[in-house]
Amino acid sequence: MTKIKKSLHTELGHSTPDKITVRGRDLPSEILGHLNLGDMAFLELTGRVPTPQESVTFNAIVVTLVEHGITPSALVARLTYAGAPEALQAAVGAGLCGLGSVFVGSTEGAARMLYEAIPPGTAPSRPLADLAREIVAAYRARKEIVPGLGHPLHKPIDPRTPRLFQIAAENGLSSHYVALMQAVQAEAERVSGKSLPINATGAIGAIAAEFGFPWRIIRGFGVMARAIGLVGHILEEIDDPMGVEIWQRVEREAGAPRQD
Repeated sequence: MTKIKKSLHTELGHSTPDKITVRGRDLPSEILGHLNLGDMAFLELTGRVPTPQESVTFNAIVVTLVEHGITPSALVARLTYAGAPEALQAAVGAGLCGLGSVFVGSTEGAARMLYEAIPPGTAPSRPLADLAREIVAAYRARKEIVPGLGHPLHKPIDPRTPRLFQIAAENGLSSHYVALMQAVQAEAERVSGKSLPINATGAIGAIAAEFGFPWRIIRGFGVMARAIGLVGHILEEIDDPMGVEIWQRVEREAGAPRQD
């Protein structure tokens, strides 16, 4: 039997000698000068231009994730650039490889957690407090950290979170997923006795769920945004390098006799 080949097709972009089309729109005349970077990302992901309310909220999400100081991903990018300054893209790529369940990628974990409790396109089947108790109990039974809660520096509040929730509420993108994330936080703090603020990735995971984005793609928001931040770190590394200094310091201190 002859196997029928799958047709190859994309809805994203196509070029001819005199035309570039992205999501069915002419790039020069319908996109350039009309869409900002966040709106362009929204168009690429959804196939449509965001409403003004969606634009404000989605742009706030991605702007939040651009920069957060000398994080592990920024360090990796700087150190990689120190060793391979001819390959800026490799340094940025190295930094992006560190976006996972601890840094930035926890947006995905938070959204998945919320979707498992309230499937996309449905309403809560039970009171949110009951769902929150079940979620927290399940994570504690598995000895896993509840995604989107806690921060090593920002306590008792991650200053990004209330602002993100405010923007979402002002633009009609705050409903049961945001409320469930808040209920999960309250329950986790109750049973642990610890301060566990909703961090920025938890807030973003909840708001992204309000949009209805598939949880598997939400980590990509951080990848897109942090790439911009890492390019900034590389530029600073060019102008005021610290990568070699960090390497040499670590080598000296790590090789010294233990003091403890």
